[in-house]
Amino acid sequence: MNTLINLIEYYWLIITLFLLAVIATLSLWPAEHLPQVPGSDKTHHFIAYGALMLPVALRKPKHWLWIALSFTVLSGAIELIQPYVNRYGEWLDMAANVAGLACGIVAAKIILHLKMVTLNNT
Repeated sequence: MNTLINLIEYYWLIITLFLLAVIATLSLWPAEHLPQVPGSDKTHHFIAYGALMLPVALRKPKHWLWIALSFTVLSGAIELIQPYVNRYGEWLDMAANVAGLACGIVAAKIILHLKMVTLNNT
């Protein structure tokens, strides 16, 4: 488990930029061309933005909270742009995105705490 966490911390920027590109692409892709996937739309938003925030919150680069705020702003911008690309912008999507970002931060705090406990016990 620590090896995976260490890899995420080391490659946090590459992982974050990749996830950001995937999220932006899928969010702005015309709806009729998207594949059908199981689960709620809001759940997808929550998971995507939680995954986006996790590497940043694990690594905690300088000004990492500003990065989290920029993800929130980006989320709102995507919701505003979606009607122009044959999609539906919903503010509840943005709420799910922000909840996912918060969950990513909390998950990172828990993981880092468990990592410290494990290191102190060895």
